[in-house]
Amino acid sequence: MKLQVIPVTHYQQNCSLLGCKITGLGALIDPGGESERLIAAAKTANIQVDKILLTHGHLDHVGAALDLSQRLGIPIIGPQQEDAFWLQALPQQAQMFGFAPLEPFEPQQWLHDGDSIRVGELELEVIHCPGHTPGHVVFFLRQHMTAFVGDVLFNGSIGRSDFPRGDHTTLINSIRHRLLPLGDDVQFVCGHGPDSTFGNERLHNPFLK
Repeated sequence: MKLQVIPVTHYQQNCSLLGCKITGLGALIDPGGESERLIAAAKTANIQVDKILLTHGHLDHVGAALDLSQRLGIPIIGPQQEDAFWLQALPQQAQMFGFAPLEPFEPQQWLHDGDSIRVGELELEVIHCPGHTPGHVVFFLRQHMTAFVGDVLFNGSIGRSDFPRGDHTTLINSIRHRLLPLGDDVQFVCGHGPDSTFGNERLHNPFLK
């Protein structure tokens, strides 16, 4: 596995460039912006990006998805369909948060709990984890004990639940019952800030006490 985490935009959203060492194929997970920088990073890493994966529909996680899809001729996959209203509201999100104008879009494939996505020889398991948004998904790379959790869980914190159709109780249940049982040794890349492990968060995250 090749993995490079690239913070993009003034929100410093962690876009993950994931690559398969065997095939050279790769994916961009949550490309929130700065298309040129992401394309350059993939070229430098000798990764042929053939898909875009989205954990949820918020602007800072999807802002470059349509542009990259069109420029590279690759599909957008995810999130779960309950986040369709967020993708349709991208023009309003961009205006509200001071981003360049964006068009709404629909991915080529919606995801469901239990799906799997292949990135070369790597297999990502799809786990539906609502609460931050209703259609939020997490990508779990079991063979490398690595999860890409978007804005569900952070190092020392959790995602916000005060956005439309967010729910705090649902978010906590997603973390406790869908993520933590995957194992204390699982390292996760979150949407913002430094990595952590599920074990560290189970023991020390004040929101999970």
